[in-house]
Amino acid sequence: MTVDDTTSDGDTDPHPSTPATPDPKSPVFHEVDHTAEPSDDPLAIRLEQLILGAERRYTAFQAARTAGVSMDLASRFWRAMGFPDIGQAKALTEADVLALRRLAGLVEAGLLSEPMAVQVARSTGQTTARLAEWQIDSFLEGLTEPPEPGMTRTEVTYPLVELLLPELEEFLVYVWRRQLAAATGRVVQAADDDEMVDRRLAVGFADLVGFTRLTRRLEEEELGELVEAFETTCADLVAAHGGRLIKTLGDEVLYCADDAGTAAEIALRLIETLSHDQTMPALRVGIAFGTVTTRMGDVFGTTVNLASRLTSIAPKDTVLVDGALAEELSRTGEAPVSEAEAAAEAETAAKEGRESPTYRFGLQPMWQRPVRGLGIVEPWMLARRAKPDAD
Repeated sequence: MTVDDTTSDGDTDPHPSTPATPDPKSPVFHEVDHTAEPSDDPLAIRLEQLILGAERRYTAFQAARTAGVSMDLASRFWRAMGFPDIGQAKALTEADVLALRRLAGLVEAGLLSEPMAVQVARSTGQTTARLAEWQIDSFLEGLTEPPEPGMTRTEVTYPLVELLLPELEEFLVYVWRRQLAAATGRVVQAADDDEMVDRRLAVGFADLVGFTRLTRRLEEEELGELVEAFETTCADLVAAHGGRLIKTLGDEVLYCADDAGTAAEIALRLIETLSHDQTMPALRVGIAFGTVTTRMGDVFGTTVNLASRLTSIAPKDTVLVDGALAEELSRTGEAPVSEAEAAAEAETAAKEGRESPTYRFGLQPMWQRPVRGLGIVEPWMLARRAKPDAD
């Protein structure tokens, strides 16, 4: 039953703190652009009902009231999920009411604070918004081309979505559970509580050289294909070698790893792989090692900023690392302290008739230089000393 905006005579409002009529000053009810209003296109409405599994029944005020949530909190949840103000249109469904109840219930039970619940809404909204856009732009766009002359896209889209929806939903839940299990495992292995938020990680930036100039020469479709190939290659390599892709920014990717050796291996693999692709511009990578603040799946802090600055000064097809990462590689025996020391070790081992130490990486100190916002830094150029195992 649809809930009216006002209570009938004799009824007691179960939520007296909620006004009986919409407050025109409420952020959900101020005048908004018509673009924020729900679509009235018949196919769009049918698709919405198919995907959401319910019809539009509630205004924002009615949904908040039915869920037992204040208008202010409902508005904050709605905006945090990335949706525009909807005015007084009946655009919300039973699913929207249930979502409000669930979030508010977590707060009432003391499992989440109110700010944390808003963060949950925001992180989920941002992540799934990008996923949905990608699926429509890159997946459904191609599949909904009319298979036969005379058929319209409209005639194809609905049955296709009807077939794909349950499969995509199941797959989304599966991947989310897998990612949640992996993230939870990393947290419980942290040395202490502080490390769960402020952790020591290796952070790497990989950046395509001359991308801005390239955008002026390529057609939009070619540029889109190049960016997709770059992001796909980087995502696959980062995941395959034990890193975590934090985000992609068109011509740049940000990744992190729990240890210096993993981050270094990923960086060199990226250079080696993309340098063999004639369609790709040159790549440069910067890596820094240190304390990183993690929030909503992103990473922040001086270490991240340093990695970005190292990338901007790296020559093409090279990897620059900071002193902390170089020191960590030496400490773990994955790189010699210096090439001179490595040569001396090899000579001594040869004289004693034993195998000389082997290192995965080599480090060459570069000239100290000022880096904007971070003072003077001494970068090290990372190279491979041992050939990687065949994939």
